[in-house]
Amino acid sequence: MYVPKESQPKQGGGAAKARDGEKGGKRKIVAQNKKARHDYAIVDTYEAGLVLTGTEVKSLREGRTSLTDGFVQIDRGEAWLHNAHIPEYHQGSWTNHSARRKRKLLLHREEIDKLESKAQETGHTIVPLALYFRDGRAKAEIALARGKKEYDKRQTLREKQDRRESDRAIAAAKRRQRGV
Repeated sequence: MYVPKESQPKQGGGAAKARDGEKGGKRKIVAQNKKARHDYAIVDTYEAGLVLTGTEVKSLREGRTSLTDGFVQIDRGEAWLHNAHIPEYHQGSWTNHSARRKRKLLLHREEIDKLESKAQETGHTIVPLALYFRDGRAKAEIALARGKKEYDKRQTLREKQDRRESDRAIAAAKRRQRGV
């Protein structure tokens, strides 16, 4: 019996997108900025596209990127990612890029205006949290953040440690119950 292609169940991509739960499919994370989550209280997050050269994309796919010193600056209505280290592509030739050049971020006008007005408030900055690929396109997760004081950082570490200890105690109690 002949079954037209349109009525046959689809294989592959659609199921992965449905499982991920996010609009646009799966994320393949290339780099994360864990230091930013430690040093800043995250107020709001945004997803931005990146304007990259070919060798930068190839280098990103190898996964040797660092966002530790990176920051976002808004200049004349455009968002720019500064100090993100994307190393030179080892098989590149004279077309290779410089490792720490500034890269343009692609955001909607309303998002740029909102980020610019909030970043001008005292204590607020815009930091990159992650670089990843979504559906083959390089994206950056950026955040509007407020700097933490030293005692806030210690408090966060203490809460994290307390949470770990309580999880360990609960797991040990469950193991004892199973053993008895």
